[in-house]
Amino acid sequence: MTVRVLVADDQALIREGLLVLLRAQEDIEVVGEAVDGREAVEKAAALRPDVVLMDVRMPVLNGLEATRRILGAQGRPSAATKVLVVTTFDLDEYVFEALRAGASGFLLKDSSAQTLAEAVRVVAAGDAMLSPPVTRRLLGTFARLGGSRGPTRDRVGRLSERETEVLTLIARGRSNAEIADELVLAEQTVKTHVSRILTKLDLRDRTQAAIFAYETGLVRPDDN
Repeated sequence: MTVRVLVADDQALIREGLLVLLRAQEDIEVVGEAVDGREAVEKAAALRPDVVLMDVRMPVLNGLEATRRILGAQGRPSAATKVLVVTTFDLDEYVFEALRAGASGFLLKDSSAQTLAEAVRVVAAGDAMLSPPVTRRLLGTFARLGGSRGPTRDRVGRLSERETEVLTLIARGRSNAEIADELVLAEQTVKTHVSRILTKLDLRDRTQAAIFAYETGLVRPDDN
């Protein structure tokens, strides 16, 4: 399956570099580019890409607000456009808000071509870019800075004991296969648990599930 990507970045050199790297991938098609957040919103609506690579700091409309508008306009259909935030700084305050707005993860601009391509594939498949240690650190910092605005622990009570275990492992950056091994479950069973967790907590994807776990204190930033 070919992944359709829209690249949004106001810096021409970086934008063109991302385009070159993505176009070198046989299974990725660049369907458009945007130089500011407003254009990203307009082109996302018109082109309906699978993934938007979204810069954070852009003129006219920043990546945070653009992410909110793109994701807010489409609800939660399974085929909806996903947003992958691309940033220079791994602890940029705007990244925290982009994740809260529903972005499916983030990527540093100095990442390798292989990491970039894999991130696009992972996000397009409906997963979240949670594996790199730097992302787990980001989520931990996000929780410390934004926890006071987060959900109450009461919402955890909607989950079964097994679902709570799965949510904890999601927040620790485990893949479905790793969760299956750790809990001695079939991978398909884990996928079912993940789906139920998202439905019960009214969350978009695994990134928001991880944020929820940190904000409620279910997982601490220093947990492994």
